Amino acid sequence: MKATQKLHEIGQSIWLDNITRGLLASGTLQRYINEFSVTGLTSNPTIFDHAIKNSHDYDGAIGQKMEEGKTGEELFFELAIEDLSRAANLFQSIHYRTDGVDGWVSLEVSPLLAHDTAGTLIAAKQIHARADLPNLFIKIPGTSEGLPAIEEAIFAGVPVNVTLLFSGAQYLAAAEAYLRGVERRIVAGLNPDVGSVASLFVSRWDVAVADKVPEELRNQLGIAIARDAYATYRTLLDSPRWQRILNAGARSQRLLWASTGAKDPKASAVLYVQALAKPFTVNTMPEATLKALSIHEVLAEFAKAGINREAVADQLLREGVESFAKSWKDLLACIASKGKMLTASLA
Repeated sequence: MKATQKLHEIGQSIWLDNITRGLLASGTLQRYINEFSVTGLTSNPTIFDHAIKNSHDYDGAIGQKMEEGKTGEELFFELAIEDLSRAANLFQSIHYRTDGVDGWVSLEVSPLLAHDTAGTLIAAKQIHARADLPNLFIKIPGTSEGLPAIEEAIFAGVPVNVTLLFSGAQYLAAAEAYLRGVERRIVAGLNPDVGSVASLFVSRWDVAVADKVPEELRNQLGIAIARDAYATYRTLLDSPRWQRILNAGARSQRLLWASTGAKDPKASAVLYVQALAKPFTVNTMPEATLKALSIHEVLAEFAKAGINREAVADQLLREGVESFAKSWKDLLACIASKGKMLTASLA
């Protein structure tokens, strides 16, 4: 069984933390769905910035939209919704098969609204209506101003990916906002089934303290913070309050691991994936981490078969040196032979 499929077996969904037009047009995203069990996708302003800056895939569309008089955020959201609509269609069968548990894509409101409750709520509703996709999460940051916007968005029936959470306390505040929104829908006689995930960022903790901790503590803080949040998450799921909303027809807000690509070049590329393989969670991975997980799996299978990679590497190094030494001698002998032939022909 593939490593990616093993994560699904324990109850964790794998989402891709990337989107580009090239990824869609080349069929790569479809291949990730088929081969790596990818069941969702997240985006953010940095991802779109890199996608537009590092390719010509958007040039034609940008030029056309500018001719139509569109600029700035209006132009960007048109581009983003076009991409995410294509991605959402690829995940649509997963979304229906899992009854809305999986198969989501995410689009963020403007980060400039992070401290503007009213502005965030207006933007979330507008993007949700404009995209008109059943499997689109609107990403709202878990700031103090974002929390009431999250509650109101859920109450309005807008699915929300709460982003930029960094601790168990911040996760709990986001979960409370979700709960309040759902509870209000129940009281109002509305369908309480509104999807949501809460995204806890992991690796940035270790980047923040990298030069402040001894070697033995490197790359451990993010995992410890995440595990603490997971304990809070599971306790909340078992609480009477959460059970009441489930009994009324709501669904659980899932905890999502974000920023799970290892930033330390000395660390394993799948450090955070292995440490946070937890049931009833989502892991949204950069492409490099997703590929590393597949490679890691293959290497593990060879290890089980008794192949010692370092021993084989040493053997190949010795053989390579011997082979090149022989080739070098043959090269010099060839030159000497050619030299003799040429000298003889000139005599």
